[in-house]
Amino acid sequence: MTTESAEQEAATAQEQAGSAIGAIDLRSDTVTRPTPAMRAAMAAADVGDDVYGEDPTVNRLEARAAAIFGREAAIFVPTGSMGNQIAIRLHTQPGQEVICEARAHIVDWEMAMVSAFAGCMPRTIHAERGVLTWAQIREKLAPAHLYYRAQTGLIEIENTHNMAGGTVTPLEVLHEIWAGARDAGLPVHLDGARVFNAAAALGVGVRELTEGFDTVMFCLSKGLCAPVGSMLVGSRETIGRARRYRKALGGGMRQAGILAAAGLIALEEMPQRLAEDHANARLLAEAVAEMKQVEMDLSAVQTNIVLFGLRNGIAAGNVVDRLQKRGVRASAVGPQAIRLVTHHDVDRAACVQAATALQEEIARTPA
Repeated sequence: MTTESAEQEAATAQEQAGSAIGAIDLRSDTVTRPTPAMRAAMAAADVGDDVYGEDPTVNRLEARAAAIFGREAAIFVPTGSMGNQIAIRLHTQPGQEVICEARAHIVDWEMAMVSAFAGCMPRTIHAERGVLTWAQIREKLAPAHLYYRAQTGLIEIENTHNMAGGTVTPLEVLHEIWAGARDAGLPVHLDGARVFNAAAALGVGVRELTEGFDTVMFCLSKGLCAPVGSMLVGSRETIGRARRYRKALGGGMRQAGILAAAGLIALEEMPQRLAEDHANARLLAEAVAEMKQVEMDLSAVQTNIVLFGLRNGIAAGNVVDRLQKRGVRASAVGPQAIRLVTHHDVDRAACVQAATALQEEIARTPA
């Protein structure tokens, strides 16, 4: 490599590194840093070996999560994907189908583990705004008399729905699904990665919003600022079996109380502020909704995610690259689609700055 090439490479690396420092990062609500209170709690955490069930901080987190959701038990897992896949394995038998929305996280973002780990096949349904209804689900149930058809083993709901733009399934829709599934003898699992956002948007508690699900997974690291971890809640018997599958997937951690300490603060303190993130998402959405280059249903912006399309052949990657040079980080989630996610670490002033950059870069980006 010539000296000139090395200098250019170093300059590029420095520019890229500099763009990440102090950036307004709207790629996801998983980029948040632990709060000072979380860091202090982690440093002081009382710990033990959680594989032996002896970590007192993990035990407190699990008991508190179960109580908040009105369940008998809970289990702390490293990731939401692991929590979802454990639940699917718990409720199904190999060769069955899992009914879910076509853009569900378990379909597009969990490495085909529905098939690889549970031995099941997703039976997908495209629903407006990602909100499945019982009428849609009922049409896809496998008739029991068709012995050659894979039988329905589980219904899976995602609330909020990530790739539909953070949309929320209303409580009355859930009541119909719970009743229909009960009559059909089918379990229902909730991918509630951002269920606290859904609860905040609807003005109800998470216990009421999830009471009809057999199992619920929710994340501590999406929107709630914990550095690591998700929870799976359900009956005592179900969660007891879940520990076997967590171990099978390599999720049996040792002194995990260091992580659980942050999770307790996330669970107790952070849900109360989610309305701020929703308001900031609305600000960003309104800034671009009326632009002629943008295609977006403003009424679908219900929580902390803003998802919009670009018209006239404008490339999302081009816009995202330009934004990054201005210190704003966003995600291209398709050739002409951009996703923004608000969170604790991006305040109102930063969102105003990001909105201006969005308007200007979308307006000037060539097709």
